[in-house]
Amino acid sequence: MISRFERLVAWRYLRSKKAEGFVSVITAFSFAGIMLGVATLIIVMSVMNGFRAELFNRILGLNGHMNVYSYEGPLYDHHFIGEKVLNIDGIKSVTPIIESQALISSNGMSSGVVVRGLSWENFVNRETLKDSVISGSITAYAEGDVAIGTVLAERMGLQIGDKIVVTSPKVKSTPFGSMPRQRSYKVGLIFDVGMYEYNQGFLFMRLESAQKFFQLDGAVHTLEVFLEKPEDLPRIRSQVASAIEGLAGVYDWRDTNQSFVNALEVERNVMFLILTLIIVVAAFNIISSMIMLVKDKGHDIAILRTIGASSTSMMRIFMLTGASIGIAGTFVGSILGITFALNIEKIRRFLESMTGTELFADEIYFLSQLPARVEWSEVFAVIIMALFLSILATIYPAWRASRLDPVEALRYE
Repeated sequence: MISRFERLVAWRYLRSKKAEGFVSVITAFSFAGIMLGVATLIIVMSVMNGFRAELFNRILGLNGHMNVYSYEGPLYDHHFIGEKVLNIDGIKSVTPIIESQALISSNGMSSGVVVRGLSWENFVNRETLKDSVISGSITAYAEGDVAIGTVLAERMGLQIGDKIVVTSPKVKSTPFGSMPRQRSYKVGLIFDVGMYEYNQGFLFMRLESAQKFFQLDGAVHTLEVFLEKPEDLPRIRSQVASAIEGLAGVYDWRDTNQSFVNALEVERNVMFLILTLIIVVAAFNIISSMIMLVKDKGHDIAILRTIGASSTSMMRIFMLTGASIGIAGTFVGSILGITFALNIEKIRRFLESMTGTELFADEIYFLSQLPARVEWSEVFAVIIMALFLSILATIYPAWRASRLDPVEALRYE
C-alpha cells in the first residue's frame, strides 16, 4: 500500500524546477508520447473497425449471406429449390435474382454495368436499396423503369425520365447476321448506397424485365439467401448444401470476398503492431527520464534513507513517479482518441474546407463517408496495455533508486 509520505515525495519529484529543466523536458516528451500513442491507436483501430463494419454491412445489404446456383447454366427449377432452402431453420428469405453484364448507352456515351434483375417486392423489402433512393419515385420501379447509381448518372448526364439503351453481350440471329440484343429503358430511380462500386457500375431492373431481356424464360441465375442470424452461417450453409445436394451448389459471401476479408484482417493486425511501437518508444522515454531523475536525486535519496525510509519505500516512490506519467498520458490519450474517433467525419469535413483538398475520395476507399466504430473492448485493451508498459518501464529505475548506497551518495557532499 502506498503511504501518504510516498505520494507526497513522488508528487514533489514530478514538479519541475529550474535546475531540473532537462529532466522535465524528457518527462514532458514521455507524457506526450504515451498520450499520442494511445490516441493514435484508438483512432486508427476505430477507423479500421468502421471500414470493416460499413463495407460488410453494405455488401450484405445488397447481397445475400449465401447464394444457390446451378451447376449448368440458369436455375429453371428455382421455385422448388427455393422452397427446400426456405424450410431450413434460420433462413430469413430466399430471393431469386438475375445478374449479368451489359452495356448502356445514352447521350453519345457508353458504360459497362452489371444488370441485376430483382422483383419489385424484394427491391422494396431490401432496406439498403429502398432507403438509398435520392431521386425519382420508388413506384417507378414497379412500372418497369430501371434504377441507376449517382456516379453513373452524373458521368453520363442522366436524369429521371431519360432513356437509355441496354445492350446484352449475347447476340441474336437476324437476316443480316448475328446482332447484339438491345432494348430501351427509362431511368426511374437514382440511388446512392454509399459504395462507389455500386453507385457507378450497377443497374437494377424488375426480375420479369431482366428475364425477358436475357431470354431466360422464367429462369434465374442464382438464389440469394438471407439468414436470421449471420453468425450461424457455417452451420446453415452445411444444412443448405445437404438439402440441395445434386440439384444445385452453394457458396457464401466469404467465398466471393475472401481476399478482401483477409486483406482487412492482416492490415488491421499490422497497424495495431506498428502503432503499439509508439507506446513502447514512449515507455523507453519514461525509463530514461526516471534514470536521470534517480541520478539527479541521489543526494535526496541518501538523506531519506538515513532518516528511516526503507529501500522498498524508495522503490514505490519512483515507481509512482514514473507510473503517474504513463497513467496521465494514457488517460488524456484515451479521451482524445475516443473524442476524435466519434467526431472523425466532422473533423474530416472541417479539414477539407480549410485546406480545399479531398482527404477521403470515395472512388478510392469505396465509401462516401469516413467511418469510425469505437469497440470499447479494444479501447480497454489499449488502455491496459499502455498502463502495463508504463508501470513496467518504472521497475528498473525504481530498483536502482532502492539499491542506492546512502554512504556513497553523501561521501562527496
